Amino acid sequence: MLPTKRSIIGAVNLDFVVLRGRIFPTAGKSNDLSADIKIKLQRQLDELESELRVHLPKEIKRALEFGDLRENSEYRAALDRQNVVKARIVELRQRISEIGSIDVSKISHTKASYGSTLVLYDGERDEEVTYRLVTPEESDPQAGLISTTSPVGRSLMGKEEGDEVVVRTPAGARNFEIRRLTTIHDEIDKNA
Repeated sequence: MLPTKRSIIGAVNLDFVVLRGRIFPTAGKSNDLSADIKIKLQRQLDELESELRVHLPKEIKRALEFGDLRENSEYRAALDRQNVVKARIVELRQRISEIGSIDVSKISHTKASYGSTLVLYDGERDEEVTYRLVTPEESDPQAGLISTTSPVGRSLMGKEEGDEVVVRTPAGARNFEIRRLTTIHDEIDKNA
């Protein structure tokens, strides 16, 4: 489980290396594991805050000019949008805080965790599948990027090379053997 102690985003630390299109901190220099995700979320947050402070007040003011508020659908729609934007801003701030608190030094060197790449053998289908454990924002199952919070990701977390894993999904249970495990530390060491 990732710690969530850090306060809302500060300045983005730029001590990192780019590996397979992802940003990783350079050894011992940063706790900012997912700078690219934080930047993406911060952009979304900035857009929503602009909408909340600039665009929505104009919409509400324009809707008020139509008169009777009891039958003013434009006014109700603008207020509904304002509530949705406020809720999403709270979610984004929380998520940025959580991602900002990922500490590379606390991620396991031997067990599957965030950033690990696993080669799994599916005996029923006689095939190997490769997954990388990522945050929900990075998830792309078609590309083998599996969220640590998904059923597959949760089943793999904390496992080691050679372990048998049963993954329960809505389509049914699947059995895998972990053939190879590469942790985020292995990737950083290999590319440092």
